[in-house]
Amino acid sequence: MKIVKAAATIAAMACSGAWAQAKWDMPTPYPATNFHTENITQFVADVDKATGGKVKITVHANASLFKANEIKRAVQGGQAQIGEILLSGYSNEDPIFGVDSVPFLATSYADARKLWQASKKATEDRFAKQGLMILYSVAWPPQGIYSSKPINSVADMKGLKMRTYNPYTSRIAELVGAQPVTIQVAELAQAFATGAVNANITSGATGYDTKAWEVVKYYYDTQAWVPKNVVFVNRKAFDALDKASQDAVLKAAAAAEERGWKTSEEKNGWYLDQLKKNGMTVAPPSPQLKGDFQKIGQTMADEWAKNAGADGKAILDAYRK
Repeated sequence: MKIVKAAATIAAMACSGAWAQAKWDMPTPYPATNFHTENITQFVADVDKATGGKVKITVHANASLFKANEIKRAVQGGQAQIGEILLSGYSNEDPIFGVDSVPFLATSYADARKLWQASKKATEDRFAKQGLMILYSVAWPPQGIYSSKPINSVADMKGLKMRTYNPYTSRIAELVGAQPVTIQVAELAQAFATGAVNANITSGATGYDTKAWEVVKYYYDTQAWVPKNVVFVNRKAFDALDKASQDAVLKAAAAAEERGWKTSEEKNGWYLDQLKKNGMTVAPPSPQLKGDFQKIGQTMADEWAKNAGADGKAILDAYRK
C-alpha cells in the first residue's frame, strides 16, 4: 500500500510540474573561448544552480547548431529556445537594431551604454512583437580595420575585398569603393587565407579568436563604433517556466550583462596586445584616414536618422541629452 501511495505521489508531482525540467538549446555564433561565450557559460551555470537543475541550457558554440544569420529565426520559430546574435546584423529588418553601428555615434563604452539605454525599450518592443524577449546585452570592443596592406586614407581601401557582417559595414564598403563579402566569423580565417577577403572591420576580440596575424599584417584602431550582442529567449518558452525559475533566469541575465560589459572593456587592451605580440602592426588611424571615416560616419548617421523615423529621432534625442 505504501509503495502504491508513493508512486501516486510521484505521479502527482510530475503532473503538477513540480519535477518538470526545461531543456533549452542555445546556439551562438562564436567559439567557446570567446569572451561572449565564456560569459554565456557562466550565465547557464548560474541558471542551473539557481533553479536547482530545473532549467538546463545546452550551449552550441561556433555556429555548430545554426549559422549566425539563422539564429534569430530559429529561436522565433521554436527550433531553439534561447540564442545570441549581433543585434546590428538585423538592421535590414529594422534600422533601430543598427543604431550602435552608426560610425562615430558612440565610440566609448560609456557612450555605448548610454545609447543602449536610449534604444533599449524600442528594441525590446520590436522583439516582443516577434514573440521574443531580450534577456541581456554585451558590447564588443570598439571596431577597427584589419588589412593585408597599409591603409593611410579611404582611397587605399578602393578595390579591397572587405568582409562585412551587417548592412552598415556593407554600406562602408560601398562608400570606400571596396567589394563587400559576407563571411561569418567561423569561416573568416579561411577566407583571408584563400584571398576571398583582404580587409575586415571588426574588434580586437575577433582578430584574436581568428588568429588574424596568420593572414593579415595591419590593424588600425579606429574605434569607429561599439556594437553589441543580445541574448534573447522565445517568449513562450520563458512563459512556460514557473515564476521562481523565471526570476532566476532574469537575475542571472542581469549579472551576465554587468559581467560581460566589464569583461569586454577590460580585455580590449589585452586583445590588441596579443595582436602586437604575434607580429601585427597595430596603430591608430592616420589623420587623413580618421577624417575620411568621420565624413563617412556623418553620411551614414544622416541616412540612419532618415530611415529610423520618429523612433530613431527619439533615441538620438535621448542619447544626446
